[in-house]
Amino acid sequence: MLIEARPANDPELAALVVAQQRELRDVDGGPAGQVTVTHDDLRYLVVVAGGRAVACGGIQSLDAETGELKRMYVRPAYRGRGIGRQLLAALEELAFRQGHTTLCLQAGTYVPAAIGLYRSCGYQPIPGYGEYDHNPYRVCFAKQLPVAA
Repeated sequence: MLIEARPANDPELAALVVAQQRELRDVDGGPAGQVTVTHDDLRYLVVVAGGRAVACGGIQSLDAETGELKRMYVRPAYRGRGIGRQLLAALEELAFRQGHTTLCLQAGTYVPAAIGLYRSCGYQPIPGYGEYDHNPYRVCFAKQLPVAA
C-alpha cells in the first residue's frame, strides 16, 4: 500500500470523489445528478493498493491555524482493512506540515462508520460551522494536532 499526493485534476482521484458522492447521495437520498467534483484548493492524498487508487482524502485551509478534512473515502471492497485509519493519520501529518494546529471535519449522521473512525482517532464533537451550522444531518468534529517543539 502506498499513500501519495495527487493533483486535483488526477483522473483516479476524480473517480474516487465521484464514487464517494454517489454513495453518499444513495444513502442520504439527495437529488440525482448531484455529483461534486474535486476542488483545486485542496491538497489531496490517494491510497494505492495493487496498482489501483482505492481511497482518498484532502485538506483545505480554513485559516492559518485550521484545516478541514474533506472528501475522505475508501472504496467499499477495501473497507475494514485499516486503510481509512492510515489515510487519516497521513492527512493529519499533511495538515501539520501545512502549519495547522487544528483539523476539523463534518460527517453525515447517516455514516456511523465514519463517525466511529473519527471518534476513535481522537476527534471531539464541536458546534456546526460554516455551511454545516444548524444542519441536523451533519455532525462536526475537531482535533488538536501536536505542536512542533
